[in-house]
Amino acid sequence: MNGAGDGNGYHSTSTTPSRWARQRFGADAARLANAVPERLTRAHLRAQAGYKASGLTRPGAAYGHTLAEAVREELALEAEELGGDVRVLRGRSYAVINDHVLFPYKYGNHPSPVESASMKDPSLVRRRLFAAYGPEEPEGLFPVDDYSTEEYEHLHEAFEELGRAQNLVSVLFTCDPENGVHAVHWGEARLQPDGTFAWAYREELPVTRA
Repeated sequence: MNGAGDGNGYHSTSTTPSRWARQRFGADAARLANAVPERLTRAHLRAQAGYKASGLTRPGAAYGHTLAEAVREELALEAEELGGDVRVLRGRSYAVINDHVLFPYKYGNHPSPVESASMKDPSLVRRRLFAAYGPEEPEGLFPVDDYSTEEYEHLHEAFEELGRAQNLVSVLFTCDPENGVHAVHWGEARLQPDGTFAWAYREELPVTRA
Protein backbone atom coordinates (compact mmCIF):
# COMPACT_ATOMS: atom_id res chain seq x y z
CA MET A 1 0.00 0.00 0.00
CA ASN A 2 1.33 3.45 -0.89
CA GLY A 3 0.15 6.84 0.32
CA ALA A 4 -0.62 9.32 -2.43
CA GLY A 5 -2.31 12.69 -2.76
CA ASP A 6 -4.85 13.22 -5.52
CA GLY A 7 -4.15 16.91 -6.10
CA ASN A 8 -7.47 17.96 -4.56
CA GLY A 9 -6.47 18.10 -0.92
CA TYR A 10 -7.09 14.41 -0.18
CA HIS A 11 -4.57 11.86 0.97
CA SER A 12 -5.46 8.23 0.36
CA THR A 13 -3.72 4.91 0.75
CA SER A 14 -3.70 2.98 -2.51
CA THR A 15 -4.83 -0.58 -1.99
CA THR A 16 -4.76 -3.66 -4.18
CA PRO A 17 -8.29 -5.01 -4.62
CA SER A 18 -9.08 -8.35 -3.03
CA ARG A 19 -10.21 -11.39 -4.94
CA TRP A 20 -13.74 -10.77 -3.63
CA ALA A 21 -13.72 -7.20 -4.96
CA ARG A 22 -12.45 -8.34 -8.37
CA GLN A 23 -15.19 -10.97 -8.55
CA ARG A 24 -17.85 -8.38 -7.76
CA PHE A 25 -16.61 -5.36 -9.70
CA GLY A 26 -14.21 -6.72 -12.29
CA ALA A 27 -11.95 -4.09 -13.85
CA ASP A 28 -13.46 -1.40 -11.62
CA ALA A 29 -12.44 -3.12 -8.38
CA ALA A 30 -9.16 -1.25 -7.87
CA ARG A 31 -10.72 2.13 -8.48
CA LEU A 32 -13.72 1.41 -6.25
CA ALA A 33 -11.63 0.12 -3.34
CA ASN A 34 -9.96 3.52 -3.23
CA ALA A 35 -12.88 5.67 -4.40
CA VAL A 36 -15.40 4.53 -1.78
CA PRO A 37 -13.40 5.89 1.19
CA GLU A 38 -12.63 9.07 -0.72
CA ARG A 39 -16.31 9.60 -1.53
CA LEU A 40 -17.19 9.17 2.15
CA THR A 41 -14.61 11.80 3.09
CA ARG A 42 -15.95 14.18 0.46
CA ALA A 43 -19.45 13.67 1.86
CA HIS A 44 -18.19 14.38 5.40
CA LEU A 45 -16.57 17.64 4.28
CA ARG A 46 -19.78 18.74 2.58
CA ALA A 47 -21.83 17.96 5.68
CA GLN A 48 -19.26 19.65 7.92
CA ALA A 49 -19.26 22.80 5.80
CA GLY A 50 -23.06 22.85 5.85
CA TYR A 51 -23.47 22.72 9.60
CA LYS A 52 -20.69 25.27 10.19
CA ALA A 53 -22.28 27.65 7.71
CA SER A 54 -25.60 27.28 9.54
CA GLY A 55 -24.14 28.96 12.61
CA LEU A 56 -25.36 26.18 14.91
CA THR A 57 -23.09 25.44 17.85
CA ARG A 58 -23.92 21.73 17.77
CA PRO A 59 -24.00 19.72 14.52
CA GLY A 60 -26.91 17.42 15.41
CA ALA A 61 -29.32 16.71 12.58
CA ALA A 62 -27.80 19.49 10.44
CA TYR A 63 -24.73 17.32 10.00
CA GLY A 64 -26.27 13.85 10.15
CA HIS A 65 -29.01 14.33 7.55
CA THR A 66 -26.69 16.16 5.17
CA LEU A 67 -24.05 13.45 5.55
CA ALA A 68 -26.50 10.67 4.70
CA GLU A 69 -27.67 12.47 1.56
CA ALA A 70 -24.16 13.49 0.54
CA VAL A 71 -22.84 9.92 0.91
CA ARG A 72 -25.53 8.54 -1.39
CA GLU A 73 -24.94 11.35 -3.87
CA GLU A 74 -21.15 10.87 -3.88
CA LEU A 75 -21.49 7.13 -4.49
CA ALA A 76 -24.03 7.85 -7.23
CA LEU A 77 -21.55 10.19 -8.91
CA GLU A 78 -18.93 7.46 -8.75
CA ALA A 79 -21.34 4.97 -10.32
CA GLU A 80 -22.08 7.38 -13.15
CA GLU A 81 -18.38 7.92 -13.82
CA LEU A 82 -17.92 4.14 -14.03
CA GLY A 83 -20.84 3.72 -16.40
CA GLY A 84 -23.07 2.16 -13.75
CA ASP A 85 -26.59 3.10 -12.76
CA VAL A 86 -28.20 5.34 -10.19
CA ARG A 87 -31.52 3.97 -9.00
CA VAL A 88 -34.03 5.84 -6.86
CA LEU A 89 -35.73 3.72 -4.22
CA ARG A 90 -38.33 5.37 -2.00
CA GLY A 91 -36.83 8.78 -2.71
CA ARG A 92 -33.23 7.73 -2.03
CA SER A 93 -30.56 7.29 -4.67
CA TYR A 94 -28.47 4.13 -4.73
CA ALA A 95 -25.37 3.44 -6.79
CA VAL A 96 -25.52 0.23 -8.81
CA ILE A 97 -22.19 -0.95 -10.22
CA ASN A 98 -21.83 -4.22 -12.12
CA ASP A 99 -25.32 -5.21 -10.90
CA HIS A 100 -24.32 -4.67 -7.25
CA VAL A 101 -26.20 -2.15 -5.10
CA LEU A 102 -24.02 -0.12 -2.72
CA PHE A 103 -25.73 0.35 0.65
CA PRO A 104 -23.90 2.93 2.83
CA TYR A 105 -24.63 3.07 6.55
CA LYS A 106 -22.99 5.06 9.35
CA TYR A 107 -23.05 2.82 12.38
CA GLY A 108 -21.43 5.15 14.88
CA ASN A 109 -20.24 8.65 15.75
CA HIS A 110 -17.10 7.34 17.44
CA PRO A 111 -14.48 4.75 16.47
CA SER A 112 -15.90 1.34 17.31
CA PRO A 113 -15.51 -2.21 16.02
CA VAL A 114 -17.73 -3.08 13.09
CA GLU A 115 -18.81 -6.19 15.01
CA SER A 116 -20.81 -3.85 17.25
CA ALA A 117 -22.69 -2.27 14.35
CA SER A 118 -26.47 -2.42 14.47
CA MET A 119 -29.45 -0.76 12.86
CA LYS A 120 -32.12 0.40 15.28
CA ASP A 121 -35.66 -0.39 14.15
CA PRO A 122 -34.83 -0.98 10.47
CA SER A 123 -37.66 -0.13 8.13
CA LEU A 124 -39.44 -2.75 6.04
CA VAL A 125 -37.70 -1.31 2.96
CA ARG A 126 -34.28 -1.93 4.50
CA ARG A 127 -35.21 -5.39 5.70
CA ARG A 128 -36.50 -6.26 2.26
CA LEU A 129 -33.38 -4.82 0.62
CA PHE A 130 -31.14 -7.09 2.69
CA ALA A 131 -33.42 -10.12 2.39
CA ALA A 132 -33.80 -9.84 -1.38
CA TYR A 133 -30.26 -8.80 -2.34
CA GLY A 134 -28.04 -9.85 0.56
CA PRO A 135 -26.29 -13.20 1.02
CA GLU A 136 -28.46 -16.24 1.63
CA GLU A 137 -29.86 -16.58 5.11
CA PRO A 138 -29.14 -19.61 7.27
CA GLU A 139 -32.17 -21.83 7.63
CA GLY A 140 -34.41 -20.52 10.36
CA LEU A 141 -33.11 -16.94 10.47
CA PHE A 142 -36.46 -15.66 9.28
CA PRO A 143 -38.73 -18.60 10.08
CA VAL A 144 -41.92 -18.58 8.07
CA ASP A 145 -43.87 -19.14 11.29
CA ASP A 146 -43.04 -15.56 12.31
CA TYR A 147 -44.73 -14.19 9.20
CA SER A 148 -47.71 -14.94 7.08
CA THR A 149 -46.76 -16.61 3.80
CA GLU A 150 -47.55 -13.37 1.96
CA GLU A 151 -45.38 -11.29 4.32
CA TYR A 152 -42.45 -13.69 4.03
CA GLU A 153 -42.61 -13.78 0.24
CA HIS A 154 -42.89 -9.97 0.09
CA LEU A 155 -39.79 -9.63 2.28
CA HIS A 156 -37.78 -11.52 -0.35
CA GLU A 157 -39.19 -9.79 -3.42
CA ALA A 158 -36.75 -7.74 -5.51
CA PHE A 159 -37.47 -4.05 -6.02
CA GLU A 160 -38.54 -3.15 -9.54
CA GLU A 161 -36.84 0.23 -9.08
CA LEU A 162 -33.42 -1.42 -8.80
CA GLY A 163 -33.63 -2.95 -12.26
CA ARG A 164 -31.03 -5.64 -12.96
CA ALA A 165 -29.32 -5.31 -9.58
CA GLN A 166 -28.72 -8.74 -8.11
CA ASN A 167 -26.57 -8.31 -5.02
CA LEU A 168 -26.04 -5.94 -2.11
CA VAL A 169 -22.66 -4.62 -1.00
CA SER A 170 -22.84 -3.05 2.45
CA VAL A 171 -20.56 -0.08 3.13
CA LEU A 172 -20.44 0.52 6.89
CA PHE A 173 -18.44 3.35 8.44
CA THR A 174 -18.02 5.53 11.52
CA CYS A 175 -17.68 9.28 11.29
CA ASP A 176 -17.96 12.42 13.39
CA PRO A 177 -18.36 16.11 12.46
CA GLU A 178 -14.92 17.23 13.64
CA ASN A 179 -12.62 14.29 12.84
CA GLY A 180 -14.32 12.86 9.80
CA VAL A 181 -14.33 9.20 8.81
CA HIS A 182 -12.62 6.81 11.23
CA ALA A 183 -13.08 3.45 9.52
CA VAL A 184 -14.71 1.95 6.42
CA HIS A 185 -15.77 -1.66 5.90
CA TRP A 186 -17.46 -3.23 2.91
CA GLY A 187 -18.66 -6.69 2.01
CA GLU A 188 -21.74 -8.88 2.05
CA ALA A 189 -23.86 -8.80 5.18
CA ARG A 190 -27.18 -10.14 6.37
CA LEU A 191 -29.40 -7.93 8.49
CA GLN A 192 -30.37 -10.01 11.51
CA PRO A 193 -33.87 -9.81 13.07
CA ASP A 194 -32.35 -7.87 16.00
CA GLY A 195 -30.81 -5.26 13.69
CA THR A 196 -27.22 -6.52 13.91
CA PHE A 197 -25.15 -7.54 10.90
CA ALA A 198 -23.84 -11.03 10.09
CA TRP A 199 -21.11 -10.85 7.49
CA ALA A 200 -20.71 -13.51 4.83
CA TYR A 201 -17.63 -11.55 3.76
CA ARG A 202 -16.06 -8.33 5.03
CA GLU A 203 -12.91 -6.32 4.55
CA GLU A 204 -11.66 -2.97 5.81
CA LEU A 205 -10.75 -0.22 3.38
CA PRO A 206 -8.06 2.40 4.01
CA VAL A 207 -9.51 5.75 5.12
CA THR A 208 -8.96 8.81 2.95
CA ARG A 209 -7.80 11.85 4.91
CA ALA A 210 -8.62 15.39 3.91
